[in-house]
Amino acid sequence: MRGARALSGILINEVKTSKKAIAITFDDGPNPVYTPQVLEIFSEHGSKATFFMIGEQINAHPDMARRAAEQGHEIGNHTYSHAKLSELNRQDCVKEIARNEVITEKITGQKPVVFRPPYLDYSEETESVIQEKGYPMIGALNLGARDWEQPGADFIFNETVKWAGNGSILIFHDGYGDRSQTIEAVRKLVPELKAQNYELVTVSELLRLSGC
Repeated sequence: MRGARALSGILINEVKTSKKAIAITFDDGPNPVYTPQVLEIFSEHGSKATFFMIGEQINAHPDMARRAAEQGHEIGNHTYSHAKLSELNRQDCVKEIARNEVITEKITGQKPVVFRPPYLDYSEETESVIQEKGYPMIGALNLGARDWEQPGADFIFNETVKWAGNGSILIFHDGYGDRSQTIEAVRKLVPELKAQNYELVTVSELLRLSGC
């Protein structure tokens, strides 16, 4: 994944910058159990994250989405129902993205400006829709950590720190299933990165550092 560029159809996994800045992201929330714990961790360390939220989950837990936005975190578009976009026709793909935009703006007061396709799955059709919407399509470097499979907090942490560097984008999940291992790993990761003098910023802030 390393070396992806900010070009249409290519997931942005990192940006080129000399600044010690990293974007930590969370998919599939908001969740009433795990999202508050993530917010607490980042609040303790004066840092920001990007939450790629699912529209259905925002509808189910609007207070959580609103709280994240009010605390200065970025809310990204992760579709309305976590659909596999490559299996949808163009009309349904547009609908998935647009419904997320509507509910995100309604609940948080902010329209999402970054997008991550569910399962990191997309087709040429999806690419065309995203390009028309003007979204940068966001991937991540630490997919080998596989936090969604619950491989153990130490495994998640160790596999992630391998990819920590200037401009890295890192992925975790705060929704769907038991995310306690993720929380444990992130609780260890955030102070570790801060001790290394990394600033933890939103994806949009990171993109601006590289002029993307």
